[in-house]
Amino acid sequence: MLHQIPDPILFAGFILLVLFLLALDLGIFNRTPHVVKVSEALGWTVFWICLALGFNTFIYVARGPVAATEFFAGYLLEQSLSVDNIFVIILILRYFKVAPQYHHKVLFWGILGALVMRGSMIGLGSALINTFHWVFYIFGGFLLFTGIRMAFSSEEAENLEDNIVVKYSRKVFRITDTYHQERFSIIKDGVRWFTPLFLVVVVVEFTDLIFAVDSIPAIFAITNDTFIVFTSNVFAVMGLRSLFFAVAGVMGIFHYLKYGLSLILSLIGMKMIIHDWFVVPIDIALAAIAVILVLSILASLIFPEKHKEDDVPDVSA
Repeated sequence: MLHQIPDPILFAGFILLVLFLLALDLGIFNRTPHVVKVSEALGWTVFWICLALGFNTFIYVARGPVAATEFFAGYLLEQSLSVDNIFVIILILRYFKVAPQYHHKVLFWGILGALVMRGSMIGLGSALINTFHWVFYIFGGFLLFTGIRMAFSSEEAENLEDNIVVKYSRKVFRITDTYHQERFSIIKDGVRWFTPLFLVVVVVEFTDLIFAVDSIPAIFAITNDTFIVFTSNVFAVMGLRSLFFAVAGVMGIFHYLKYGLSLILSLIGMKMIIHDWFVVPIDIALAAIAVILVLSILASLIFPEKHKEDDVPDVSA
């Protein structure tokens, strides 16, 4: 049984699997920079979803239906929250005018760093919850606040030159004025300079960190099992790159999705706040997430926001 295997061995085995898949991705399938077509992106999206469902089946056999439902709910939650992340990444790539053939490399290294940061945050969050029970209420209140804020937030693009990460990076690193193909750094007059592509990766990393502050507390409302929290999070993040290329061109269509995600975060926040008095069954939570996502997508398609059609980000810019 899976629960009889020591956690360090489970985590080590899973991390080795992830590193192997990443090595295949960058070292073989995407060794040469190229523009990722929608058909290719859809194929990889199906691959990552099938891989996650296969792992979900493994969880079901090894730990039973409750753990499997927790994994699936966590995966669906993280995958849905990553959609908002995709929209911001589109704006970042467009703002810095990154050539389409280098989008995959930026996302690869950005997500690799995100895995490390999220793993650290999950470990910290698990330790806090297990040590201080009241942290659960803080997480719940934070998610409720975030959900409400998301519903009223503006979708206007930020001037990234005023972004504190960009400003600090330009002070700390020597940044060239122009791109040098897919390189992150160059040697100029015996001095190492970093390219704008490196700066883009830094901004993407920081962006994911901001989103992780919302999404990781949310998944702890689904389960306290650190292994399930970590693995469901990793599968969602790993599939983010292919999902980006598959849906980037139509992100502007789903204008009601933001309100669906807002409602999901708010409900999960309430679930965490009231958990000592009323425990919401995991299957009810899963059904609520799925129904809200479907309804927000359908509402976007049935009631299109015509006046924003021209504002759909163009990732080829």
